[in-house]
Amino acid sequence: MKIDEIYKNIENYEENNNINWTKVWSKKYPILNKYDKEVDVKKYKKEIRRLLNELKQENKYNELDAMLILKDILAKEYFSKE
Repeated sequence: MKIDEIYKNIENYEENNNINWTKVWSKKYPILNKYDKEVDVKKYKKEIRRLLNELKQENKYNELDAMLILKDILAKEYFSKE
C-alpha cells in the first residue's frame, strides 16, 4: 500500500466505525489474543490512567489528545536506540 493510500484511508476513517482493532492486529501479532490471560492488566491500566490524568491536568489536554500523546511517546521510546 502506498503512503498516499494510507493517508486517504486515515482521512476517510470515521471514529464511530466500531472496528475491533485488537482483533485486526492480532492476526499479525497473536500475542494480542492472549496477553490479558498472562499479564496483570489491572496494574498497567492503573498506571496508564494515572499518566493520562496527569498529562490532561498539567497540559489541559482532552482525553483523546492525552492518549495520542502517550501512544506516540511509547512508540518513540520503543523505537529509540537508547
